Parts: sequence; structure tokens; C-alpha cells
Amino acid sequence: MFTHGIGKRSAKVKNTVERGAVKKFAESIGDLHPIFVCEETGKQSRYHQNIAPPTFPRVFDYGTIEELKLPNKGLIHGEQIYHYERPLLVGEDILCYSEVKDYYERNGKSGEMGFLLLNRFGEDLEGRLIFTEEQVVIITEAVRREMRV
Repeated sequence: MFTHGIGKRSAKVKNTVERGAVKKFAESIGDLHPIFVCEETGKQSRYHQNIAPPTFPRVFDYGTIEELKLPNKGLIHGEQIYHYERPLLVGEDILCYSEVKDYYERNGKSGEMGFLLLNRFGEDLEGRLIFTEEQVVIITEAVRREMRV
């Protein structure tokens, strides 16, 4: 169903690791560690500033892959793994983009399900990799039928 999108990428989108957004995110996940929210702690850290929680990239804009038309509802979040070269620094700008890594189908209890594997990337403005994210999106038979209509 989505094999035609394998290898396709979005354009890079500039995102900012904003202090207020980091604080709200830390509150929402229940992790108000001082390295995320206390400016004094950030200044005294080895990074000399605050960093974002490891799952913060979830809020970034990764652009659109034109060949990938997913519905707005009915998808299942299967898995998400982050790999970091270094932490995200509060205040920095980063470039984010996504790529379709793979797509396959398997039979399950509720019918044939699709598994869409996406990779997402965050780079500094000089093009150095900061993080990668591997994500699995599960597309149920019901959603697949709806998409075919």
C-alpha cells in the first residue's frame, strides 16, 4: 500500500528548541528535572545551558512527504526509538526531516495490518546530525479499507 514511498524524504524544516515549549513538555510528561527547566542548573551543567527531554523531538515539524497520505485518525503508534549524538540545547535551531524506511503487511487478529517504518532526523544548521528517531506506525485493516475508498 505504501511501498511506492520507500526512500522518499520530506524537505528540511527549521525548528527551535524553545524554553517555554521545553518547560510545558517537561510538565506534560511529569519530568521537571532541573536540567530541563531551571536556568541556573543549566548554566552550571556541562552543557552550560538547559537541555530538552529525550522525547521532545516528538513536537517538531518534520515536513511532508508528498507520496505519503496517511489518515488523521485510526493509526496505531507501534514503536518509537531515539538515538542521540548529543542533547538538544534550549534555544538552538535545528533542521528536521523524515524518510519512509520501509512498509510491509502482516495478517493479525483483526485482518491484514500495514506496518510503516519512518525515520526522522534532526541536524544542526551546519548539517551535523543531533538525533535520529525510528518510528513504527500500524495501519489496521479498517483504516486500510477506508483509504481504498
